[in-house]
Amino acid sequence: MKAKIVWAENLKFTGVADSGFEVKMDSKKESGGDDSAVRPTELIAISVGGCTAMDVISILKKKRQDVTGFEVNVYADRALDHPRKFTSMTIEYVVTGRNIDPDAVERAVKLSQDIYCSVSNTLKSGVEIKTKITIKESEAA
Repeated sequence: MKAKIVWAENLKFTGVADSGFEVKMDSKKESGGDDSAVRPTELIAISVGGCTAMDVISILKKKRQDVTGFEVNVYADRALDHPRKFTSMTIEYVVTGRNIDPDAVERAVKLSQDIYCSVSNTLKSGVEIKTKITIKESEAA
């Protein structure tokens, strides 16, 4: 994989990787940016959430779970002192569906966290990663 980051102006950058899709990045005004785009650190949280979300929903579909809604929330804590690295993350999985098997969800999350999600597995040697699972029953159609 190759990623290229090109400077536009001030602290605005555009990143592009092999897929060809662009991501705009900027910093907050008090740090010299224009507050016009996502921060690189936010992209890390989004990447963790996106990676594990793709794993979990794929596994739940294979397990024939009747998922009608799914979201992943990432709550990230960072050190106060520079380099302000991430210290911990809680990844919350909110699964909505009909007759969802809690064991299937727990197994899907465990497989993602232990085996499949390359992003969280890259981070977990230096970042404590916790999980929370919430299952909601869908309303009858």
